[in-house]
Amino acid sequence: MEVNKIVAELEQQIARLKEARALLAGEGAMPRKRGRPPGKANVASSSRKGRLSPEGRKRISEALKRRWALRRKAAAKVPKAA
Repeated sequence: MEVNKIVAELEQQIARLKEARALLAGEGAMPRKRGRPPGKANVASSSRKGRLSPEGRKRISEALKRRWALRRKAAAKVPKAA
C-alpha cells in the first residue's frame, strides 16, 4: 500500500512540474494580441481630431499664401546660372 501512496504523490508532483514548465515556456499563457484593446475604439472616433473651424482654415490658408509669396520673391532675386 505504501508503494501506491508514493507513486500517487510522484504523479501529483510530476503534474505540478509539467504545469509549471508550461507556464514558464508560455504555453499556458494567453498570447498577447496586437493593436488597440477592445472597448477603446469608440473613444477615439468621438473625438474632434483633425477638424478645423472655418476661421482656423482661413488663417492657415493666409499664412501659406504669405509663405509662398516670400519664397517666390526670394527666388526672383536670385538669378539662375545657366
